[in-house]
Amino acid sequence: MHIRQLLWKMLSGTLTGLRLRASDKEIIKLEKFVITGGKPLHGEVTISGAKNAAVGVLPATILAADVCVIENLPDISDVAVSLKILSVLGAQIKMINRNTYEIDTTHLTGTNVPDDLSRQMRASYYFLGALLSRFGKAQVAMPGGCNLGPRPIDQHLKVFSALGAEDSVDYGMITVRAKEMNGAHIFFDKVSVGATMNGMLSAVMAKGQTILENCAKEPHVVDLANFLNMCGANIRGAGTDVIKVRGVEKMHGCTYSIIPDQIEAGSYMVAAAATGGDVLVKNVTPKHLEPITEKLRRAGVEVEEFDDAVRVRRTFIGITKFNSFTYLFKKLWITFIFDTQLNGSYSIFYKSFNPVNRIYNWI
Repeated sequence: MHIRQLLWKMLSGTLTGLRLRASDKEIIKLEKFVITGGKPLHGEVTISGAKNAAVGVLPATILAADVCVIENLPDISDVAVSLKILSVLGAQIKMINRNTYEIDTTHLTGTNVPDDLSRQMRASYYFLGALLSRFGKAQVAMPGGCNLGPRPIDQHLKVFSALGAEDSVDYGMITVRAKEMNGAHIFFDKVSVGATMNGMLSAVMAKGQTILENCAKEPHVVDLANFLNMCGANIRGAGTDVIKVRGVEKMHGCTYSIIPDQIEAGSYMVAAAATGGDVLVKNVTPKHLEPITEKLRRAGVEVEEFDDAVRVRRTFIGITKFNSFTYLFKKLWITFIFDTQLNGSYSIFYKSFNPVNRIYNWI
C-alpha cells in the first residue's frame, strides 16, 4: 500500500490496526490497517527520496562502469528490486545505511534481467536503455507492478530503433540489440516520462548528438539528467520539452543524492490542510511543490516555505473559492488537478468543502 492510501485511510477513520510481513525478497506485504481518524494532523514529517527518480538513477549506474554512491534512496520495494536486479547482473552492492548504497558496476556481465524480478516493478524497462547503451543488447520482461494494467512501451522502442537498435517482443520478453548506436532526432508522439528517461539512458553513449522533442519535464527527469551529467554525460535541456544529448565514449562513478519525493510531500501537505492541522514537511525542494502550494494558498491555506521544508496550516472553517482550472458546470464543480498522482489527495481536500464534485483525470 502506498503512503497516500495509508494517509487517506487514516483520515477517513477506516484504518485501526497494522501488521507488516517481509518476505525473503525484501518485499513488504501489508495485510491489514485499522485506523481511528478524524483528528487534525500536527507535528513534523521527513520526506523520503523520490521513487520515480530512484528507479531511473539505479539502472543508470550501469553506464558508469564504476563505483557510485547513491544517497537518499527511499526504503521501498521498487528500490529493493532494482538493487537485486543489479546484483544479479553482476554489480557489487554495499549498504552504507538505510538510505545510502554503494554500487560497483565495473564488472557487470549480465544483460538479461530475470523475468521474476522485472515483473515486480513497472520501471524495470529503464534497464533496457542502460544495458543497451553499455553492452549493445538487453532483455527485460514486460514491466509489471502496476494495478492500472500494462503500460505501453511503444515510445521507448521508437527511441531504441531510431538510435540503431533492433527490437522484438516475444512471449512477454522485450529484446533489443544494436551493433552501433548513432544519434538521431526523435519526436515523441506523446509526452512520456518513461520514454524520455529511457531516451537519455540509451543516447548518452551513442555517437553524435541526439535530440529528443516533446519530452516530459518532471523533476525526476531532471534528476536523472543531473546524475548522468555528474557521471560524465553531456545532456542539456532537461526540464524543457527539448533535450539534447551528445554522446560520450566513457563515463565514471560519482556520489549523488536523490531528490525528495514531491508526490509524498504534496500528500502530507494536503492531509494537513484537509484536517485543519499544522504540519512541518521536511526534506523537500519547495520549487518542486509550487503547483500544490499555489492551489492551497488560493484555497486560503497558509503555506510557509523554508530552504528545505514547508509548513502547512489551516485555521479557518470552510474554504476560499478559487478558480484554478475549476469552473461551474451544471451546478457541479469540475476540477482539473496538476499532477495525476496527487489528484486523489487534492480531491479529498476539495470535496470536504464542496458536497458534489466531479474529477476528470486523463492518463
